[in-house]
Amino acid sequence: MTDHRLLIDGELVAASDGGTFENVNPATEEVLGVAPDGTAADATRAVAAARRAFDTTGWSTDAAFRRRCLVQLQEALRKEADTLRELVVAESGTPVFTTRITQLDGPIDYLSHYIDLLESYPFERELPVKDIFGSPTRRTVRREAAGVVSAITPWNYPVYLNLAKASAALAAGCTVVLKPAPETPWSATELGRLVAEQTDIPPGVFNVLTTSSVAARWC
Repeated sequence: MTDHRLLIDGELVAASDGGTFENVNPATEEVLGVAPDGTAADATRAVAAARRAFDTTGWSTDAAFRRRCLVQLQEALRKEADTLRELVVAESGTPVFTTRITQLDGPIDYLSHYIDLLESYPFERELPVKDIFGSPTRRTVRREAAGVVSAITPWNYPVYLNLAKASAALAAGCTVVLKPAPETPWSATELGRLVAEQTDIPPGVFNVLTTSSVAARWC
């Protein structure tokens, strides 16, 4: 299996204290390998990277660039679908046939929804000029990204839920810190690896933090 890493500020890294936890196949109780056990320091660094990327890159304002990056991500996911299929079956215990629908292929295809939407979504539109106190006034409605999104996902449909939360936020121009369930960490670390290695998504825009518990090591 791949050496699974956190994705923080564009870098694939181990947990700051070197900690790991076991990834266990729920069907066989076989230990598949380990995932990095992210710390509070890792979380702080990831959030800071996401904030910096939101404030200093063109991610939040350049819809065409976001679209191009999501196309790259979809292509990378499709290229590595067979590897991801084995991984999600192993760590979630799902039957193989479900990866042909909701567990893998469906979510990858659904990225097309945001890719297509970014071609036509009216992030800015002009309202009719209105006379206010005797003066014609120009009015503009502008939809802007909110900022940093913390995406916490459960274990039952890991690829679907990771992509559903992250892709919507990314398409809108937000930056993301993804924290997957400890039961299915590799679905998220592989997503982070593909973002880092096969897309032009700027460092800090998308971050992945795995941990052995919901929040204990981050408090």
